[in-house]
Amino acid sequence: MLAERIHSYANILILNRCVNAHQLHNGSLNFSIKILKVLLIWPKARTDPDWGGDLGAIAEPLALEYLAAGLLEEDHTVKILDLRLHPDELDGTLLSFDPDIVGVTAFSMHVLAALSIFTKVKELNKECLTIAGGHHATLLPEDFFEPQVDLVVSGEGVTPLKEIVKARQNNLSFEGIKGVWCRVNSVFVSGGEQSIISVDHLPFPNRTIVGADRQQYFIDWMHPVALLRTSVGCPYRCTFCSLWKIMDGKYHKRSIDRVIEEIKIIKEEYVFLVDDEAFIDSKRMEYMADEFKNQGIYKKFFAYCRIDTIVRSKEILSKWKEVGLERLFVGIDAISEKDLKEYNKHQTFVQIEQGLKIAAELGIEILAQFVINTDYSHNDFKYLIRFVEHFRLDYPTFTILTPLPGTSLLANDFSNVSVKQPNGRPDWNFFDTQNAVTSTKLPADEFRRQYRDLYKVFGSSYSKFLIHKPLSTHKPKPVSI
Repeated sequence: MLAERIHSYANILILNRCVNAHQLHNGSLNFSIKILKVLLIWPKARTDPDWGGDLGAIAEPLALEYLAAGLLEEDHTVKILDLRLHPDELDGTLLSFDPDIVGVTAFSMHVLAALSIFTKVKELNKECLTIAGGHHATLLPEDFFEPQVDLVVSGEGVTPLKEIVKARQNNLSFEGIKGVWCRVNSVFVSGGEQSIISVDHLPFPNRTIVGADRQQYFIDWMHPVALLRTSVGCPYRCTFCSLWKIMDGKYHKRSIDRVIEEIKIIKEEYVFLVDDEAFIDSKRMEYMADEFKNQGIYKKFFAYCRIDTIVRSKEILSKWKEVGLERLFVGIDAISEKDLKEYNKHQTFVQIEQGLKIAAELGIEILAQFVINTDYSHNDFKYLIRFVEHFRLDYPTFTILTPLPGTSLLANDFSNVSVKQPNGRPDWNFFDTQNAVTSTKLPADEFRRQYRDLYKVFGSSYSKFLIHKPLSTHKPKPVSI
């Protein structure tokens, strides 16, 4: 989640010390600063532990670090609890920290886990304010309209959270705060949509707040790894992705000076650029690489990149290679004309072949993602295996085509979802892209077996984090496809 800083640091201090915490009485100010304790939680998915969406990589909770940065500017006491690393510490943390506010961020696969957290919070302290936010709350806030949830934040979180804390400090209503759903006469109502943010107004995420946990964040062998965002949004419209919809189809870029200022304080050697599509603006990325080189900035970079972007950006990627680009996360996604069209990829098989060749020439590793269509047959699975072997893709990873919130794949009435809660809404536990949640062409058990066998066929480093069984380490020879 991102936020617009609406005051200068000096103004924030003044507001915090004079306005946010004052008591107005007969025209005079009675200064009594009320510092609040805020606990921010990253939940752990509740799916099968061998196949949960949290495996394969556990990266720093960047969204929560942004939230923490905003609150720490106003002198509040903030703690982050990452339940992926500390699954048994919820009760103890709630009792020892005794927060005034608990906020939980959630992707779809975390919804039910988040609600369980809020239930525990209310059991221990009914007066603690509970706030749901994140990706799912932005797209389907109604899934959090439950008794144990007080507020739901849709969209970026830093600015709304600051406003929520101000209201809490002064015992004011939450009604009318942009981006916030609150109860009015027992019914959740929206305070209105937020304005599109300016990414250059974001505070730098406070990375020190997670302390010793930083050493445990990894993406396979990249350990420890830090996350850095230089832009947000994507101009493409892949049918299985909702990122573009969250940003209303806009693409926002940070100034390179701000990016450089932030990266200079990142201690980790490995840095993952978590831009939705890092190399869209090729000229900007070329200039950034030049500036990194001029200022002696060198990291081991990992970034998202489309295959057609690789084709038209060979020279720019070469410059990034010079400043440390080692890997690209490439959504090949589809290898048939049918699926390329269905996924609205706007790329061709020829471009896929060209892009992989260019990456190999540059010495840049490819972590290739494939989206397995639920209409896959046995032959489709075999063809995918031959494709990966033919192009010698050492790091293939796979997801199942999932009708995520915000995409056209999810029916408004959820009629196409095969796993549901008793209340008729989807069982979000299974929306980790590792489980089929719609009907499959193959029998469900057979589709599941074929899908999981993909990870047994390829002995990639990445795959070993997704399944604990021994994997083949053979290097298949290229075959004609």
